Amino acid sequence: MLGHRVAAVTAARAIFGIAIAMPVHRGEAENDPGQLATASPIKHVIVIIGENRSFDHIFATYRPKSGDSILNPLSEGIIGEDGAPGYRFGQTTQYMVPTQPSYYIGAPNSAKTAYSTLPDPTLNGAPNQPSATSPPFTGLSEAQLAAIEPSLEPSDLYLLTTGATGAAGTKGPDTRIANYVNLPNGLFQLTGPNLPYDSYTGDTTHRFYQMWQQSDCSVATITRDDPSGCLNDLYPFVITTYAGPTADEGGSNSMAFYNVAEGDAPFLKQLADQYTLADNYHQPAQGGTGMQHVFMGTGDDVWWSDGNGNPTVPPASQVANPNPQYGTNNQYTQDARFSNCSDPTQPGVGPIVDYLSALSKPVGPNCDSSHYYMFNNTSPGYLPNGQIDTAGIAAGTSILPSSVRTIGDALNDKGISWAYYGGAYDAAVNLANGSANPADAIGTAYCNICNFESYATSIMGDPTQRAAHIKDAVDFFSAVQNGSLPAVSFVKPDGLLDGHPASSKLNLFEGMVRKILDTLNANPQLASETAVFITFDEGGGYHDIGYIQPLDYFGDGPRIPLIVVSPYSRGGHVVHSYNDHVSILKFIERNWQLPPLTARSRDNLPNPIVVRDNPYVPVNGPAIGDLFDMFDFGRRG
Repeated sequence: MLGHRVAAVTAARAIFGIAIAMPVHRGEAENDPGQLATASPIKHVIVIIGENRSFDHIFATYRPKSGDSILNPLSEGIIGEDGAPGYRFGQTTQYMVPTQPSYYIGAPNSAKTAYSTLPDPTLNGAPNQPSATSPPFTGLSEAQLAAIEPSLEPSDLYLLTTGATGAAGTKGPDTRIANYVNLPNGLFQLTGPNLPYDSYTGDTTHRFYQMWQQSDCSVATITRDDPSGCLNDLYPFVITTYAGPTADEGGSNSMAFYNVAEGDAPFLKQLADQYTLADNYHQPAQGGTGMQHVFMGTGDDVWWSDGNGNPTVPPASQVANPNPQYGTNNQYTQDARFSNCSDPTQPGVGPIVDYLSALSKPVGPNCDSSHYYMFNNTSPGYLPNGQIDTAGIAAGTSILPSSVRTIGDALNDKGISWAYYGGAYDAAVNLANGSANPADAIGTAYCNICNFESYATSIMGDPTQRAAHIKDAVDFFSAVQNGSLPAVSFVKPDGLLDGHPASSKLNLFEGMVRKILDTLNANPQLASETAVFITFDEGGGYHDIGYIQPLDYFGDGPRIPLIVVSPYSRGGHVVHSYNDHVSILKFIERNWQLPPLTARSRDNLPNPIVVRDNPYVPVNGPAIGDLFDMFDFGRRG
């Protein structure tokens, strides 16, 4: 997603989930679709989706205020509260692998060599100087900043002007990181005397076949506590090899973490202290941004078609081949977008299918015959204004309109109100319509690949549906203020505020979350019946020690943060049941009594059952929860 993020940076030019019978709650206004009968007191769900931070990357040193247990590097003795290596630091040792004849996701242990010290962390796209045309901004008034980013409180607008690296360029080693040339082999603290929390930092790789490989999963390394056998020990190796020797892909950036014990991520920590945090919530697929959002909206993936619901073959240039080029160590032959994962003879497919089938409880790939599924970021078939992206489709960089059923379709079927609110959407529509107004330049920061409905003919291809349900983030704030908030809302910050490394900062995402909650709390009646799910699309390639449950060919992927803010989730508790983005779909479906989206979507999976001594691993897997266990509906306040 780096290309999208680079564009965004310049945009501002100019229990454990077991099903329990719940009482049905009826709203006061039965003619309001948002007040239809629900299985809980929750009448409104708001889902806020940041970008590219793993659970450990943010909460590595978090100690729950409630006294609840948690699984993170601090609790495991891997690091201390000061961020220094702990007595189990070796659990995060990273390895190199010699040249192998073909793609693999489980490297032979006998062939691996530990790094003596980690590769240098890199700047990898982080802005080095303030600018009048891109963040961090210089020379703009508060009114101008507010016009660029209406999703921030006035007190947070200054964050758009700070955090440049001060380096000579945007590539090369990040010399701000303490001991950057001699980092011990394992996790390291990102922030320090020369790198305050309010800083832009370098990006890292987060693609499908690369992330499977970084996870290093093999049946040979399965243990009782980890029945997936994923060692998570090839993170720097993969990102410094797959793209070739001249790439600046992040070095050891993937091993960095923020330190909440020393004041990093203060607002997210405050919310975790006050509400409920999940420490076993996952990105639903290996890889990057687009696929995760598609799973959040469909419980499934989209695939190359003729635009009328029939599978076809994408251009050859867009079919992935992660086998190494001759004479290279892991430099992929074709790092592309699509694979026919129903055919194990296709490049890269066999190792994943073989691993899934060799598990003690074999897992099917869930890949329909002759379907080329999207695995790396691909633009939707629709531009923000609803026009077909003919140029992108011809090039294979955009996918033809999809017939895969979405949560929007399911909500429409039952007359339940909903909307997708995307930052800078209105300006993106104007740009697609040919606008040359400098005020619309922020529209390039709108994330079209993040809007799962932008792939769907039934919503984005229908002008009436598009007008009713696809809106700008400013419309979300208006809806909260005037009492017209729909039952289900997805809120996606634009590329300047989403917290993505290099193009944004985590405190800018915190700033937008703060304004959302401030606006909601100014309407106490609405807040009293609303649940806010705060999460990230995926881990961004950052390391995480959590268990990864094999659900199918697509994933799951590493853990990411999830905080639930509501009157029924107070107390600073930590929930350990296994969930991913499709769990949000399951919550919506259970709360509003909807069936699963399709026969193959992941919302058909059962809620997890666990044994007492390991709450993280479902014994009935594949299984994901519906998040009802993150609430106590018997109490409020």
